[in-house]
Amino acid sequence: MTSVHVASAGGPVAQNIEVRHHAVVSDEGTDVGGEDRGPNPTELLLGALGACVAMTLKMYAGRKGWELGDLQVDLSGRDENGVFVVERRVTYGATLSEEQRQRLTEIAGRCPVSRRITGTVEIRPVV
Repeated sequence: MTSVHVASAGGPVAQNIEVRHHAVVSDEGTDVGGEDRGPNPTELLLGALGACVAMTLKMYAGRKGWELGDLQVDLSGRDENGVFVVERRVTYGATLSEEQRQRLTEIAGRCPVSRRITGTVEIRPVV
């Protein structure tokens, strides 16, 4: 089981997020009432997705013996008619064949965070 603890970080809306022995502050921008002390929750979600994609690709390529070079993942998200659309661009520093690129694109969509946010998720309140 994965667990996190979230508690007020002071200010209008900022929150401290504690995971194991790590801490991150999440806040909203000043344009929506926050103090911009850290990424907002949607930015953290995109960051988690990007990190997961990169880690998954590096592990897969390592097993295949493929050199990826300087791997970068860029994500953007926006609402379109009630659907949150994420656009993902992966850039490789190494030269890859078209077949390798296609396979890596498929693998990127299978990272654990991608599967979690595109699959069925239940949020159960614990009283």
